[in-house]
Amino acid sequence: MKIAVGGFQHETNTFAPSKADFQAFAKGGAWPALSRGAEVFEVLAGVNLPCAGFIEEARAGGHQLVPLSWAAATPSAHVTTDAFERIAGQILEDLKAASGLDGLYLDLHGAMVTERHEDGEGELLRRIRDLVGPDLPLVVSLDLHANVTPAMVELSDALVAYRTYPHVDMAVTGGRAYRLLATLMGGRKLAKARRALPFLIPLTSGCSLIEPAQSLYDSLGERESLPGVASLSFSAGFSPADIWHCGPSVVAYGEDPAATARAAAELEQAVLAEEAAFAGTIMSAEQAVAHAIAVSGKARRPVVLADTQDNPGAGGNGDTVGLLAELVRQRAPRAVIGLIFDPVAAERAHAAGEGATLEIGLGAHSGLAGHAPLQGAYRVKKLGDGKFECTGPFYRGARMALGPMALLELGGVEVAVASKKAQLADREMLRHLGVDPEDRGIVAVKSSVHFRADFQPIAEQVVVAAAPGPNPVDHLQLDYRLLRPGVRLMPSGPLSTGPKA
Repeated sequence: MKIAVGGFQHETNTFAPSKADFQAFAKGGAWPALSRGAEVFEVLAGVNLPCAGFIEEARAGGHQLVPLSWAAATPSAHVTTDAFERIAGQILEDLKAASGLDGLYLDLHGAMVTERHEDGEGELLRRIRDLVGPDLPLVVSLDLHANVTPAMVELSDALVAYRTYPHVDMAVTGGRAYRLLATLMGGRKLAKARRALPFLIPLTSGCSLIEPAQSLYDSLGERESLPGVASLSFSAGFSPADIWHCGPSVVAYGEDPAATARAAAELEQAVLAEEAAFAGTIMSAEQAVAHAIAVSGKARRPVVLADTQDNPGAGGNGDTVGLLAELVRQRAPRAVIGLIFDPVAAERAHAAGEGATLEIGLGAHSGLAGHAPLQGAYRVKKLGDGKFECTGPFYRGARMALGPMALLELGGVEVAVASKKAQLADREMLRHLGVDPEDRGIVAVKSSVHFRADFQPIAEQVVVAAAPGPNPVDHLQLDYRLLRPGVRLMPSGPLSTGPKA
């Protein structure tokens, strides 16, 4: 059969300091740059992304694939109107030119907010349905952190979300989406059921390597194997998105409407039963560094600190220096931190050369209130061009293009600096600068959970640190103004009072 494939991914933190313009998609970075037509197949080959998994399985099934466009940008604040209209326009233009389609697959995130649309995916799907009509089978893969809206469910035939966080199953999810689309193209119809959950889940406690998320996600295969049920997804939601439909949800599909609704309701109750366990605990930067120093002095493996509140994977700019300052203040031995996003510092390091000393203020260029660069005499230890291929489970196959990079040192602490934003979720990001993380006592990463896929196996301990940053773990620190009423801002916490003027 003839299937059109494309993708448009963005995870929008509406509280973040900078927006995603067209160049953010066009230039790429951690993920491939905007591609169109046959180039889509080339840039996604071998990468752990849903569209790559879909393409591989659809080709194995003997189908003819029509590539549209594929685009992704590092999480940030809103997608600009210009970026959304240009990329959505490309997808619609090429879809209009494709004739005789039997199906359509889209690789979306599920938490895109644009300058004009709270529900970016819903708006894109509305335009696509206006073009192709209601009958063309349309399946969408979603991130585990999708804020699934009623429009997304209504305008697609099936939504399929990741089941791991770190997202090591992205390509696998694309394969699951293909199998559902094949079912629909074979003429079978699927009933739908969506249940929205009434509390927000902090990113750090939604990790599928720890409880309660681990058992919930592990149960999905068994739950969807029941008679009459074809697919079941639990999306944890993306909490730093101030929109009406922000929050976790359950979506089910099946040939038996009653069984499908029952599966969704039972999973909803299972999640609600674990609400209190999703609250989690974290340390302050001072506590986390002191703890890491104490543990690393007796351990053979590194302690890994997660600088979660400035995670570029959740909309942070990766340029706050609170945790770095604490590492320096406490004279943390054999410590490295990254990636600090500071293209000016990287440029100056390259101009000065390895071995030079730079008097600079590092980081804090986003203009966040209360943040200032960390002044000091930084020694340039190693330089890199930012081009390398990742090998860890999350970023597997991703061909990085992070611009000029530098390994600096301040007060005995090493600092990995990059010219483009990316969360440190793969050991190759440090190896590119001559750092073997296994040889360090403390490794601090600007990431919330994805780092665990590659770093947890080498870690003595993993500690989440609440250093100052734009993505607070405690949602009570966020000024929600559009969230619907009746949603608990933290597990078992106070309720949202609804939209504010």
